[in-house]
Amino acid sequence: MSSATRSAPRNVYRQPGFLAFLIARMAAVGAMQIQAVVVAWQVYDMTRDPLSLAYVGLAQFIPMVLLLMPAGDLIDRFDRKLILALSWAVSSLCSGILAWLSISGAESPHAIYAVLALFGCSRAFTGPALQSLLPQVVPREHLAAAIAANSMIMRGATILGPLLGGGLYAIGGGGLTYGLCLACFLLGLVLLRQVRVAFAEQRQPLEGTAWTRFTAGIHFIRSRPIILGTISLDLFAVLLGGVVALLPIYAQDVLQVGPEGLGALRSAVAIGELSVGLYLSLHPFDRNVGLTMFGAVAVFGLANLVFSLSSLFWLSFVALAVAGAADMVSVYIRSTLVQFSTPDAMRGRVNAVNMLFIGSSNELGEFRAGSMASWFGVIGAAVAGSLCTLGVVGGWMYGFKQLRQLNHFADASPGDEGSLPTDKKPA
Repeated sequence: MSSATRSAPRNVYRQPGFLAFLIARMAAVGAMQIQAVVVAWQVYDMTRDPLSLAYVGLAQFIPMVLLLMPAGDLIDRFDRKLILALSWAVSSLCSGILAWLSISGAESPHAIYAVLALFGCSRAFTGPALQSLLPQVVPREHLAAAIAANSMIMRGATILGPLLGGGLYAIGGGGLTYGLCLACFLLGLVLLRQVRVAFAEQRQPLEGTAWTRFTAGIHFIRSRPIILGTISLDLFAVLLGGVVALLPIYAQDVLQVGPEGLGALRSAVAIGELSVGLYLSLHPFDRNVGLTMFGAVAVFGLANLVFSLSSLFWLSFVALAVAGAADMVSVYIRSTLVQFSTPDAMRGRVNAVNMLFIGSSNELGEFRAGSMASWFGVIGAAVAGSLCTLGVVGGWMYGFKQLRQLNHFADASPGDEGSLPTDKKPA
C-alpha cells in the first residue's frame, strides 16, 4: 500500500483526477435523471395507469438484484475504472435505443421496459464501481470531504437533470432528451480517462469459490451491527416512504403542472440535497453521527408526509426540498461509515451489498408506491408510506443501540480485524 502513503494536497479539490471524477459522475448522473423523468412521463402518458410506473422500477430492479453480487466480486478482482467505463458504455447504448423508440413513435411501454432491464444490468456495475473507485482517487484523510463533495455534485446533476429533461421533452420530445442522455454518458467516458488511481492498495489474489467471495461482503456487514443498521435503515425508510415514483401522478392529477412542473418537483429534492451537500463538503462533521442520522431520516418522513397531503405547488416543492436536505445528511453518514469501515480489498463486494439495499429502496420502492397508488389512490399511498418511515426510525433506534450511541465515524472502524477471509464465514 505504498501508493496510499504518498503526500497529497490539503484541499481535496486539488487532488489530481478528483475534479475529472466529479464531473464525469455529474454527467452520468445527469443523464440518468433526465432519462428517469422522461421515461416516467412517457410511460404514464401512454397508459394512464399507476401500475405502469411500478413496472418501470421493477424492470430495473430485477437485473440489479441478479447481478449486484457477481459485480462486486468482479470489481474486487479487476480494474475498477475499466468496469465503470464498460457499464457507462452500456448505459449510453440504452439511451440511444430509447431515442430511436421515441423517434419511431412507439406506442407500447413493453419495449421501454426491455431497455430499462438492460439499463438495470449496467447500473448493477456502475454503483459499486463508483463507490469503490473513490477511495483510490483521494487519500484517506480527505475521504469524508470527498464523499460530501461527490454527493453534492451528484445532487447538482439531479437538479439540472429533471429540469432540463422536463423542459426539453416539452420542446423537442423524447428523441432530443434521450440524445442528450447519450451525449452525457459519452462525456463521462472521456473524462474517466483523466482520473488518476493514485491511492489503490496492491490487489491481492482472492481465494475460495465465486460464491464464498461475493458472499463475504454479506458476512462482513452482518458481523458489524453499526453498518447493518445504517444501510437497512435507509433501505426500509426509502422503500416504504419514498414518493418520487408518484411525482408524475401528482404533477398531472393533483397539482396539474405538466412536464415542466414534474421536472421542478424532482429537482426540489436535489436542491435540498445540494445545499446540505455543499455545506458538508466544506464543513464535514464527526460528532453524534448515530443520533444525527436517525433525526435526519425522521425529518425525511415528516417532509414526505407534508408533501403527501399538499395540493399547493409551492408547499409541495418546499416539502420535497426539506426531504432532500434530510436525505443528504443520511447519505453522508451512511456512505462515510461504509467507506471508513471497509478494507479496500473488500470494497467492491461490500459496496455491492450496499447498492443492493439502495437499489431495493429505490427501484422496488417505485414498485411499492405504484402498486399502492393503484390500489388505494395516490394520496393514501403517499401518506401510508410516510407514516411507515417514521415507524422504521423508532424501531431501528430501539433495535440498533450501537448505531444510536455512535459518536465518531472512527468508532466504527474495523481496524486490523476488518479483513475477513473470503473463503469462509466469520466465526
